[in-house]
Amino acid sequence: MSTMQAVFATAYGGPQVLQVQSVAVPQVKAHEVLIQVHASGITRADSMMRSGTPRFARLFLGLNKPKKPIIGTGFAGTISQVGSAVKNFAVGDQVFGETTINFGANAEYVAVDARGIVMKLPPNMSYEAGSLMCDGPLTSWNFLHRMAKVQPGDRVLIIGAGGALGTAAVQIAKYLGAVVTGVCSTSKVEKVESLGADAVIDYTQRDFTQEAAQYEVIFDTVAASSFSQCKPVLSVHGQYLCPDVSLSLLWQGLSSGKGKQAKFGATGLLAEDKLKQMLLELLKMYADGMLAIPIEREYALQEIQEAHARLETGRKWGNLVLVLNNH
Repeated sequence: MSTMQAVFATAYGGPQVLQVQSVAVPQVKAHEVLIQVHASGITRADSMMRSGTPRFARLFLGLNKPKKPIIGTGFAGTISQVGSAVKNFAVGDQVFGETTINFGANAEYVAVDARGIVMKLPPNMSYEAGSLMCDGPLTSWNFLHRMAKVQPGDRVLIIGAGGALGTAAVQIAKYLGAVVTGVCSTSKVEKVESLGADAVIDYTQRDFTQEAAQYEVIFDTVAASSFSQCKPVLSVHGQYLCPDVSLSLLWQGLSSGKGKQAKFGATGLLAEDKLKQMLLELLKMYADGMLAIPIEREYALQEIQEAHARLETGRKWGNLVLVLNNH
């Protein structure tokens, strides 16, 4: 039986619980394709799964340790085998996608349902960029376009504008016609401006919650604030959005009424046809040169603990990506 290398979360905890281990290459079922992974995203979702936070998520992830221990959701690579019922893919196709709650993408091979979130990689897109499309870009598109329904002229504030979600959100909000203000640290101000932000607030120098500006949408990509803190600078029907679920945010969302609103959404749990439609919109944006996917650093499998340590700092620029030595 063929074996592969994969990143295992051996328990809940810090980066030190991650270990590279040998495991059997997945067996392909009738509706699945086997993908030789060339690149896989290293994301906050991976960090949350590894640490088992928020703690109530362990009801789904596994009570005492991850029940699906190979981490990672975003992937890009080459199809090496197709199941007997698969008609829309062939061996050799270059593809990208995500495994959602099945995880398993931080590995040399991953088997995915061909009817799921897997699409052909555009010829102008690298494996590294493809492996990240379903993280920052897809999540930000869902929050800003589908949930907040950002309109031309809306004033949009992006908190964490220098991260994976933030860099995508700045560009998507501009693409939707918004007037965009980014919030980030000093070292990222010029970079966020280069993505098209109309204004950038250095949070080490200014507190946006104490300023007079009002926003139709505040998208806190890193859970650095709260709905109550942001309420004073939301417009009358303004929306506070955050992708990091917490019990307080869920309660605020349920109780926020018709005026200022708090919203949370689990992008990865949406119906697959909705996710694919959003990805098609993003691919058009990418092809038109309107979406860049900045990557701070590429890591090898054996550097996965170092990569997660960097992730934990909250200071990275854009994205981190796992690159496997087979392309």
